[in-house]
Amino acid sequence: MDVARKAARERAIEGTLVIADRQTAGRGRTGRTWISLQGGLSFSIILYPALPQLSSLIMIASLAVVHSIESLTLLHAGIKWPNDVLINGKKVCGILIESAVKGAGVDFSIIGIGLNVNGEPPALSPPTLLATSLSVDTGQEVSRLKLLSKLMEEIEQFYERVRAGRSLVSEWRQRLETLGRQVQVKMDGITISGIAEDVADDGSLLLREVDGKLTRVVAGDVSL
Repeated sequence: MDVARKAARERAIEGTLVIADRQTAGRGRTGRTWISLQGGLSFSIILYPALPQLSSLIMIASLAVVHSIESLTLLHAGIKWPNDVLINGKKVCGILIESAVKGAGVDFSIIGIGLNVNGEPPALSPPTLLATSLSVDTGQEVSRLKLLSKLMEEIEQFYERVRAGRSLVSEWRQRLETLGRQVQVKMDGITISGIAEDVADDGSLLLREVDGKLTRVVAGDVSL
């Protein structure tokens, strides 16, 4: 992400890919550490979207990962709101979106993806969150090159759909394993509980609290 940000500030062409065989200082949302698995995929893509397209970037990335996994491995993958991809309830991929906004425009955006492909995954924190890898679930090694190529193809197709004014919300909603379930959300130093009822067009989570209040969650950590 740091290398990609520097390249974006130097106006690298859109679609520039920065990839590491392994990261030693990977990071996730809210300052968390992302453990880069040996045999995994860790990469960042530079984009220059319009401001209204920013909320679609997480949809583009997560749907691309889900489609690519299913295309190459026949495994079923789902999405845990807002940015984790799961296989059988275990985390196989994390996504980080970083954008630089200036006034009414976007200077650049970077989609960062960390995907456990081959090898034994590390224990995650909290310990109730289990991790997996594609090789663990398929029982065989998966080609990182073929997977990366498919991911680039899917990301480009979804990005072009968004740029053409088409919404990804409906398809994203269908893939969200969070919806309809009792969840806890940590945000702004507080924790709220309720049923994850739906998502809005901007990707925010609509949470029905115990007292019946419908709360819009723009950003937060969700526990199922």
